[in-house]
Amino acid sequence: MRKKSSASKSQPSRAQSSRARPSRAWQRMLSGRRLDILMPSPLDIEIADIAHGLARVARWNGQTRGAYGYSVAQHSVLVEDMLSRNAPRLSQKWRLACLLHDAPEYVIGDMITPFKANLGKGYKDIEARLMEAVHLRFGLPALLPEGVTKSIKRADRMAAFLEATQLAGFDEAEATRLFSRPRGTPADILLDPLPPKKAAALFLRRFELLSGQKIS
Repeated sequence: MRKKSSASKSQPSRAQSSRARPSRAWQRMLSGRRLDILMPSPLDIEIADIAHGLARVARWNGQTRGAYGYSVAQHSVLVEDMLSRNAPRLSQKWRLACLLHDAPEYVIGDMITPFKANLGKGYKDIEARLMEAVHLRFGLPALLPEGVTKSIKRADRMAAFLEATQLAGFDEAEATRLFSRPRGTPADILLDPLPPKKAAALFLRRFELLSGQKIS
């Protein structure tokens, strides 16, 4: 009886090769663009697709008060407002970067931080490549200056505290412990989740103002 060669044993089966290399990793957007999620091209990114998607992605896994989920689109506008209050002299392009800080979620969705932290480097790499493609598409550097990134994260924590206490059922003590409450977090903002169409329109208006681009 002939023995199988060691070379044949080491070769992956056709089924294994198929699993290793997915037949497609792109998603068709309503604009008609086909965005490769693993190797995204800036040319396949459209702001209308981002606004549409983010307006339908709920923060806090949808566990918020109100008739509608609190969308990532509305959250993004809130974070940009926090940044503008904290640093009114900051360049407009960095405020645009702030508005787009969660843009990859129009493709990969929003995940609560504890779960995202357990997904490992693969998820973070995909998110980072999408973020770089978004930045390049709208005239921003692929990687933001460290100071700008820190300012955006601080504004993001402010927004998270407001959302946690007003919408997600956390009391102030627990929200402060889990999410922190950066100094200067405003007390005069009341959050009211918007329906997706209005959230998308709000996001697009801010984009037009900050980018100087008119959306047809």
